[in-house]
Amino acid sequence: MPVLTQKRTTSTSGTCFTSRGSSVYCGRENVTDMRRILIFSDLDGSLLDTTTYSYEHASDALAAIAHRGAPLILVSSKTRAEMEPLRGCLGNHHPFIVENGGAIYIPNGTFPFPLEGSLSRDAYQVFQLGIPYATLRAALKAIRQEMGWRLRGFGDLTLAEVVQLTGMPAGEAQLAMQREYDEPFVMDGQVVAWQDLLAAANRRGLTCTRGGRFYHLMGANDKGIASRRLIEWYRRLVQQEGQSLVTVGLGDSLNDLPMLKVVDYPILIQKPNGSYDPDVQLSRLIRADGVGPVGWNRSLLDLLPTL
Repeated sequence: MPVLTQKRTTSTSGTCFTSRGSSVYCGRENVTDMRRILIFSDLDGSLLDTTTYSYEHASDALAAIAHRGAPLILVSSKTRAEMEPLRGCLGNHHPFIVENGGAIYIPNGTFPFPLEGSLSRDAYQVFQLGIPYATLRAALKAIRQEMGWRLRGFGDLTLAEVVQLTGMPAGEAQLAMQREYDEPFVMDGQVVAWQDLLAAANRRGLTCTRGGRFYHLMGANDKGIASRRLIEWYRRLVQQEGQSLVTVGLGDSLNDLPMLKVVDYPILIQKPNGSYDPDVQLSRLIRADGVGPVGWNRSLLDLLPTL
């Protein structure tokens, strides 16, 4: 993955920041902005390329976000074990949301007030919204037996099979298998009606969603519930500083819809074939011009100067 570098240059409009030598964002200096920006982003198929998992084509927008001082909240179906190395590469020290809203990891010291209901774990305050992985594994087995469907979750797959399905190196696939709150699964070529799948999960007090590669069995959590909680905390923080909060969200799949619903500026990224997920519909939806990190980059470079 690329390492971002920023270089300050001069401009008649103010200070410009560049990444890899190209101009990416020019902002006016000495302007008091009473609005703070908070950005939520899906990973695979949005910030990260679906095939290579690279964010290289999003480097310009990442530099612009850094210049604005806007927290970038990573929101994914990925595990904590997967997301921590990526955050290190990005130099991201903000809270992050794992496993389709299963939990929010908040670095200690992010907020100057107590987070009621959170648990202390390592260097984080953890706000858990999902249910234990063992419960999901048992439920998937019960659904499979009851319905006769050929459903296989990550807990049923070998490391080699996860590598084949995801295109990840073995080391990264091992991190993806360290599930806590969400069970990705495949149907092994079988066609199952979406409503039937939802009903089978709902009978057990669970729900399903669909990401870029897998279906997901989980509790009554989603990316929107987790994002809304963080928005509440950040709004409280900026109000203490006499500012207001404006929120942006970017995603490409159905599991991103709850997150897109709770932000001020929801952005839908194109799929690898150039289409948009037809199940993601909002009246105020912004459709990015570009696939994956290319669309992610363009949409933010267009939007940020207007905020």
